[in-house]
Amino acid sequence: MALILVVAASACAACRPGGPIRIAAVQLGRSLNSDNSVGNHTTQFKPTDTLYVAVLTDEPGASTLTARWRLNGQIVSEATKEVSYMRAAATEFHLQNSGGFPPGQYRVEILVDNAVAETRDFRVVQQ
Repeated sequence: MALILVVAASACAACRPGGPIRIAAVQLGRSLNSDNSVGNHTTQFKPTDTLYVAVLTDEPGASTLTARWRLNGQIVSEATKEVSYMRAAATEFHLQNSGGFPPGQYRVEILVDNAVAETRDFRVVQQ
């Protein structure tokens, strides 16, 4: 009986992702694919666009991912997701403004477990 429990515990431990998420790529754009990767890559947006960022991972892991959006250095939005993956995956974040985004220089910071891991700069320009 004890042998069965040890084997079951070992098998269960193998099912859990090991360690924190490691970012393979960060994509920025106007649309998403069905797998949550970015479909239309760009760093220049119109005020009426929805802004998408996808965090791609290619190894098992579990972490808290945060997307922090900034305009001229000031935080305009922040979203956090708890993720746990056994294989390659994409985590999507987006930002939209029904009144339109003011033109300017923006940055999205991607945090893994509360530490900035990646940044992407982009612009919103008049139509």
